[in-house]
Amino acid sequence: MGVVIAVANQKGGVAKTTTVHTLAEALTDLGRNVLMVDLDPQACLTYATGSDPDSLEHTIHDVFMGRDAIRDVVIARDDAPDLLPSSIDLAGSEIHLLTKTGREFVLKRALKDLRDAYDIVLIDCGPSLGILTVNALTAADRVLIPFQTETLSDRGVGQLLETIDDVRNYTNEDLTILGGVATMYDARTNLGKRVLAQMEELHGLTVIEPPIPRSVRVAEAPGEGLSVLQHGRRSKAAAAYREVAEQLAEQL
Repeated sequence: MGVVIAVANQKGGVAKTTTVHTLAEALTDLGRNVLMVDLDPQACLTYATGSDPDSLEHTIHDVFMGRDAIRDVVIARDDAPDLLPSSIDLAGSEIHLLTKTGREFVLKRALKDLRDAYDIVLIDCGPSLGILTVNALTAADRVLIPFQTETLSDRGVGQLLETIDDVRNYTNEDLTILGGVATMYDARTNLGKRVLAQMEELHGLTVIEPPIPRSVRVAEAPGEGLSVLQHGRRSKAAAAYREVAEQLAEQL
């Protein structure tokens, strides 16, 4: 049975989608069979992998609404991680779930039909701590926390860790934290170095080395429908993501 990893941080702009996409590609290159789940109504992961969210007839929204089986929605991609796509319709799912008993477990139940088909499932969570993110944390075995090395990261990570504790108490007592991934890191600044050091000191969060350096190639890649491994394969950011993926592969 494959391991399910929620990639979460309710603070926006910390490279959650980039981290899911790039690690999924790197883990596939390492021989793992990987599924990416786009659990963000903004559908950035779906777009970044070359699909147009507005033109898709079936997305994860249809799974949440009970209209489609999850296997029928997955987009199979040759020599690349598969994708469970999203669209703006997922915002309607969030409203729908709020009225349902057992709403925190919908994604976990749906993924039961797929876990045996994949070694690793990576869930891209939206920038909130709402019911969709709680679904991801309830379905997950592990949590990976991308964070930007800036002042407000401490507050965002702290709030997420509180939510993880709540999920452990009520819906998923076995949830564990893989660690944090520092993104858009600038080693030239004292602030970046200080935030990196404080993550373990203040929150007990193990930061997986190396930090991902800031790179224009990373910013350009989604517009090309590629990960930075293809768009900037020789960049320092691509090399760093490959190192992080190798460490995750050893742990899982």
